[in-house]
Amino acid sequence: MSSEQSSLAKRNFTAFLWKSGQRQQLILFVVLVGLVIFFSLTTSSFFTLNNVLNVARQISMMGIVAAGMTMVLLIGGIDLSIASTVALAGVVAGLLMNKAGVDPWIAIVLGLTAAAVIGSVNGLIVTIVGIPSLITTLGMLTVVRGLAFIFTGGYPVFGFPNSVRFFGEGYLFGIPVPVIIMILVFVAVWLLLYRTYIGRHIYALGGNYEATRLSGIKTKKLQLIVFTLSGFLSGIAGIVLMGRLNSGQPNAVQGFELDVITAVVLGGVSISGGQGKLVGVLFGVLIMGVLANGLILLNVGEFYQMVVKGMVLLIAVGIDRIYGRHHTTAT
Repeated sequence: MSSEQSSLAKRNFTAFLWKSGQRQQLILFVVLVGLVIFFSLTTSSFFTLNNVLNVARQISMMGIVAAGMTMVLLIGGIDLSIASTVALAGVVAGLLMNKAGVDPWIAIVLGLTAAAVIGSVNGLIVTIVGIPSLITTLGMLTVVRGLAFIFTGGYPVFGFPNSVRFFGEGYLFGIPVPVIIMILVFVAVWLLLYRTYIGRHIYALGGNYEATRLSGIKTKKLQLIVFTLSGFLSGIAGIVLMGRLNSGQPNAVQGFELDVITAVVLGGVSISGGQGKLVGVLFGVLIMGVLANGLILLNVGEFYQMVVKGMVLLIAVGIDRIYGRHHTTAT
C-alpha cells in the first residue's frame, strides 16, 4: 500500500468514527447535563466545589479501568477480573512496603507489574488455550481475589509512608492527583487508538476477526497486548485506591467490574466489538459518577442504588443491541 493510500485510509477511518459517534456523544452530554441540573435542584450540597472535587476523585479510578476495558470490548472480548486485579495490585505493593521494607516506588512498580502479569495470563489463556474471555476472566476473577486473601491472610495491609497517600489524596495545581492520572491515561489510550496502527487493528479485530487475521495482522499478539494493558491500567487504579484508603484491601471494590462495564457500554462501546469511541466512554464514566453521588446525597438506599445501576446496564446493552441490528440491516 502506497503512502498516499495509507493516508487516505487513515482519513476515512477517522471520518467514519467521528460520524458514527458524534450523535451518541451529544445525547450522552445532554443526559449528563440533565442529571447535573436535576441533582443541583434537588439537593443543595451537590453543586459545590467540595462535592465536585469529590465526584471527580470518585470517578477517576473507574475512568482509569474503563480505558482498559474499552480496548478489551473493542476487540470483542471482556475482562471480568479487573476488580480483583485492582485489589491485588494494592495488596502486593502494600505487602512489599509493609512486610519487606521495599522502597515505595519499587513496591508500586512491582504492584503494577503483578497487575500486568494477570492481564497477560488472561490474554495467553484466551489466545493459546482458546477459552473465551468471558470464562477466562470469570475464573481469574476468583483466582486473583483468592490470591489477595491468601497473601494478606484476609486482613488489610497498613503502615505506608505518607508519600503513598499522594496518589489517592494529593493535589497538583488544585486538581486531585487521581483525576490527573485519569486524564493522562485517557490521553495515552486516545493516542494509541486513533494515532497508531495498533488502534486501527484493534477496531478491525473487533469488527471482523477472520478478515483481520487473513489480512496478515497478528491477532493473537494484539489480543495479548490489549489484555496486558487492561491489567496494567487496573493496577494503576489499585495504586490510586491504596493511596486513597492508605491500606491494601483484599476485599476492595468487589463488583466494581459491573460498574465499569456499564460505564463503557453506556458510553457507546459495543459489546460485540469494533464500535465505540473513547470520548463517549468518558461521558459514560461521568454519568455513572454523577448518578451514584446524586443518589447518595438524596439518601437513596444502597439496595435501590443497585436496582438503578442494573437498569442502566440493561438499558445501555439494549440500546447497543438495537443499534447493532439497525446497523446490520442498513449495511
